[in-house]
Amino acid sequence: MAKRDYYEVLGVAKSADQKEIKKAYRRLAQKYHPDRNPGDEAAEASFVEVSEAYEVLSDGDKRAAYDQFGHAGVDGQAGGGFGGGGFGGGGFSDIFGDVFGDIFGGGGRGGRGANGAARGADLRYNLDIDLESAVAGTEVDIRVPRMAECAHCHGDGAEPGTKKHSCSTCNGMGQVRMQQGFFAVQQACPTCGGKGEIPDQVCGKCHGEGRVRETRTLSVKIPAGVDTGDRIRLNGEGEGGVNGGPAGDLYVQVNVKEHSIFKRDGRDLYCEVPISFVDATLGGELEVPTLDGRVNLKIPPETQSGRQFRLRGKGVKSVRGGAQGDLMCKVVVETPVSLNEKQKDILRSFQETLDGTDTKHSPRKSSWFDGVKKFFEDMRS
Repeated sequence: MAKRDYYEVLGVAKSADQKEIKKAYRRLAQKYHPDRNPGDEAAEASFVEVSEAYEVLSDGDKRAAYDQFGHAGVDGQAGGGFGGGGFGGGGFSDIFGDVFGDIFGGGGRGGRGANGAARGADLRYNLDIDLESAVAGTEVDIRVPRMAECAHCHGDGAEPGTKKHSCSTCNGMGQVRMQQGFFAVQQACPTCGGKGEIPDQVCGKCHGEGRVRETRTLSVKIPAGVDTGDRIRLNGEGEGGVNGGPAGDLYVQVNVKEHSIFKRDGRDLYCEVPISFVDATLGGELEVPTLDGRVNLKIPPETQSGRQFRLRGKGVKSVRGGAQGDLMCKVVVETPVSLNEKQKDILRSFQETLDGTDTKHSPRKSSWFDGVKKFFEDMRS
């Protein structure tokens, strides 16, 4: 059966660059992969076809020969591992590592290099701070447990001054190929950890791991204006790398603790201010707290409970910049308690002066009862 044109197989033009060819192969390989189509012989055949096409068109020399002579120019080169025995060396597994290495770490493109070197893991530290520190900024010391490079062997895993021998499992390559049917993945050798060598005498400090457990004290600068959910990254302060790889990063996750007076919403602060019904009725001046100190708040006469007053510029300046927020003070009229008989008599006398004048002195009460009256009349009708 005559082979189809490789460009037609991948669905690309003959002028397509490597990026377009790789993108087309990735899409088709995922579509026809045997793991996604178990028992589907047509999908399996298509998968072999697109893999063979990609093997040729992704190689500059093979592609040039194919463009000049067609299939005859690459019949001795293409699909070397695509026979009935499955994918051999230089076949699908190499292509798979090239295209999908960013996902599986194969082909030396993933988390480990050829010598087994790998970047250390990132760490997270949850830091609780109070509102005052979050608004003003501060500096705190934290203790972080982590795996760090062994100072005795400098991450080598071998006792200094001793020799190493080649790993017999991977023949010094540092990687082994795991294969099952059409699926093949290249990964770090489990015997030597991807190094390709095994020390004759392991390091006495780290027992050959190249890393040791330590707890390090770090000083962290908290910028002014941080809020819950903000993260501060400390480069290179995470887990130490493996086999000489770079260290990971440390992320300090900020959580601002609840405050006894203020609540924060972005740049603005909110608080409740209790006032007496005398101050609410006649007006007055109160001293209220802010994060900068105390300020006077003027209460106008006939202030209703729940009214909110804005103190501009008394909020928070965000770590991301912009104008400083405001402080929103909500007044709550407090009912007096534990009154003596004289005080109660005064209130009763005061109430008598209001009888029959609720519309004038309590407009909200009057309108509310009018609404209730209408509600019941509508129910009866």
